[in-house]
Amino acid sequence: MAAPIIELRGVERHYVQGPRRLTILNGADFSLNRGEMVALVAPSGTGKSTLLHTAGLLERPDAGDVILSGRACGRLSDEERTAIRRNDVGFVYQFHHLLPEFSALENIMMPQLIKGLGRKEAGERAAQLLDYMQIGKRAQHRPSELSGGEQQRVAIARAVANAPLVLFADEPTGNLDPATASYVFDALEALVRQSGLAALIATHNHELAARMDRRVTLAEGRVVPLPAAQL
Repeated sequence: MAAPIIELRGVERHYVQGPRRLTILNGADFSLNRGEMVALVAPSGTGKSTLLHTAGLLERPDAGDVILSGRACGRLSDEERTAIRRNDVGFVYQFHHLLPEFSALENIMMPQLIKGLGRKEAGERAAQLLDYMQIGKRAQHRPSELSGGEQQRVAIARAVANAPLVLFADEPTGNLDPATASYVFDALEALVRQSGLAALIATHNHELAARMDRRVTLAEGRVVPLPAAQL
């Protein structure tokens, strides 16, 4: 069996608020395989965003480690972690966070240009991704000129522009009506299945969660399978 693309091994994450020390992750273990979609379903305040940020190398674990493609990342320098995020990790959030002064095409080109690709190659890949997400005709529109569903599809395309190994999504359809949410998720699912991406998606939408390969939740700071009865 192929090794997981990403593993969390005994990860702990604590925050200090005045005299209190809050434990958010407490020896969390988790693994994600290439081409697998896993739903993270848990109430607000249980640490979903902390788990995503730690797994995605935006936050350092206080103990334990994050193994990405066989490489231990928890104790790497900030520069090394930034390079890994730029090349191997994609993020999608509930709000699209697109740059308002740039077109849809330019927003998707941006991470590629930062990586060092030339404008022509970056533009061609951005156009391909927009076509794949079925919004190629909106390439020159700015975010304010796009619908909510279109904005999120541009955000997804931007997240995968550098062909990452793993995608983390934090309530990517949370701001959308049910029909639009389903349409955006269809596009995200097709992208994951056809590209071999691994994806961990935090969602409160149980219908979307049921479509993924596995469902997990957080209990006392650990990642555990979500019982079917809770779906």
